Amino acid sequence: MRTAVIVGGGMAGMLAAQAVSGFVDEAVIIEPDDLPDTPAPRTGLPQARHIHILMAGGADAANLLIPGIVDDWTDAGAHRHTLTTDMVALSPEGWYRRWKPSHHFLMTASRDLLDWVVRNRVLKNTTVRLLPGRKVTGLLGTDRQITGVRHAPARGRDSSQSPELLADIVIDASGRASRATAWLDELGISGIPERSLDTGLTYATRIFRAPEGAERIPVFNVMADPRAGNGQSAALAPIESGLWIASLAGIKGHGPSRDPDAFVPFALGLRHPLIGQLLHDVEAVSDVAVNHSSRNRRYYFEKARVWPDGFVALGDSVVTYNPVYGQGMSVAARGALALQAEVERAGDVRAPGLARRIQRAAARPAQAAWALAMAQDIHYTSAHGQTPSWTDRLASAFSSRLSRTATGSAFMASAVTDVTTMRKNATRLMRPDVIGAALLGPLLDPLTGPQLTERESRLVSPVSPVTGASGPFAPGSLQDGRGPILRP
Repeated sequence: MRTAVIVGGGMAGMLAAQAVSGFVDEAVIIEPDDLPDTPAPRTGLPQARHIHILMAGGADAANLLIPGIVDDWTDAGAHRHTLTTDMVALSPEGWYRRWKPSHHFLMTASRDLLDWVVRNRVLKNTTVRLLPGRKVTGLLGTDRQITGVRHAPARGRDSSQSPELLADIVIDASGRASRATAWLDELGISGIPERSLDTGLTYATRIFRAPEGAERIPVFNVMADPRAGNGQSAALAPIESGLWIASLAGIKGHGPSRDPDAFVPFALGLRHPLIGQLLHDVEAVSDVAVNHSSRNRRYYFEKARVWPDGFVALGDSVVTYNPVYGQGMSVAARGALALQAEVERAGDVRAPGLARRIQRAAARPAQAAWALAMAQDIHYTSAHGQTPSWTDRLASAFSSRLSRTATGSAFMASAVTDVTTMRKNATRLMRPDVIGAALLGPLLDPLTGPQLTERESRLVSPVSPVTGASGPFAPGSLQDGRGPILRP
């Protein structure tokens, strides 16, 4: 009998269980929380209160693992946004245009709903068994072969028993709180290469009731200009049940607070007041949730000198990102898909060297997202951790050039979106045609404000902390680089 143990029952853990379920007799998910039967918060995922975005590449991977899951999400109330038509974004290099619709998309919903839909589907798999209210306390085996885990009751429950559970493969998907490096160290596997960079950002999020007829809106994003020194940004997106979710961010001394009366004024004081103007006359239906966790941290498990058969780490156990980039769930999904592909290729979860091959395959999407995050975050004046390398700085300069070109080039916008949605590898941006376009620069003059449809512009409240009137925006047609394509 072949058994897999998955540590953690969040998005990464559920997808990993689904990925391996066809190759084992039982996949046991060990999860500290008692997982809710509805789209409700859970104790071990405080970051769920903030805005979450699922990129097309992550949604594609999830849909391959769980056929029809994208439709299940939308049926449950998630929003699917075509890119770049359904996004209004101010980058450090200027406003992005809303180009003609493409095959790219992203999804927005509460994290609770996204997790719940996946959980419902995975736990219907008769091979998968959930063991809630338990925590893994260590690995069984040696530095050459993991044979299972020790586990104990979680959060103050009866700890008189700490049984062992044997497994042919153990998958750590326990997230930011992963103890994988400590567990491996106990077995004599140490010196795992690590990098980290913490921007020191504070995030604050609030839920709002969408105005009647505005339940579906684009994703709005006023990004921080890291060179400006304050790291202030905001994002607004529709979620299920006729609600909007808005998240603010800023570095220490310039960040948002828990004060509900300060939420909208903070958004109005950004590089552009658009998101504050959208929220000004809208009813808030939640308190302000604050999070100080914005660290980029990467464990290079794939580079370990010794790696045991039977153990794999995925998702946030491997790499965590500044949440502003919305890559975490997508990286987890791509990692789970890599897990499935490697096990299928090997034909047996007990195959020698399989765990190392899975770890290396899962590292590819993790590294792609890491490079994108580092290219931006090294500019924050508050960033601390390891000093960025010269390659990080070169990648940052190249990324900035690509972004500037994308503000006025449909070709470059498409190429960049290929990579940011995780549908194509970052090597897409090293092709001669992309480099040539970057050298040429944007083909169109920069926009002076966001492109808004007439319906969207009516949602903008005419208020500004600076002028007393609405900030500059350009209501009217969307463009494909040649002329108008949509005027609702």
